[in-house]
Amino acid sequence: MATVELRFSALPEHVRTARLVAAAVARRAGVDEAVLDEVRLAVGEACTRAVGLHLSNGVEAPVRVSLTEEEKKFSIEVGDESPTSATLASGSHPEMDDEAEGEDEMGLAVISGLVDDVEVTTSESGGVIRMSWPTSPQPLVS
Repeated sequence: MATVELRFSALPEHVRTARLVAAAVARRAGVDEAVLDEVRLAVGEACTRAVGLHLSNGVEAPVRVSLTEEEKKFSIEVGDESPTSATLASGSHPEMDDEAEGEDEMGLAVISGLVDDVEVTTSESGGVIRMSWPTSPQPLVS
């Protein structure tokens, strides 16, 4: 199992880098070319969400992205350290304005529409969005 880990400051300009790295690693892992745009978009949405949560809550910790190549699937985890993640999942988030809440819900809806296998988990210390795609075996080149 090969893993690539990224950590980046919660700045919007770093989201593009995370998308590019995710697409490159997904391609190498054997994710179908037709699905790479979905990988890019889903990672972009997940990272944008994490950056937004960090910025709106004054969290200085980096956003975490873990890209893992397994035997028959490629997985990506995007983690944040925002305490708001837990309140978003519970449905009670009085500290968020309606616009921010709507953006968060829209981002999660976009991710769910792009990725068949997605899981969102939260705790008091932050949240993780786990996404995975099937891979096809790489042909042997001689």
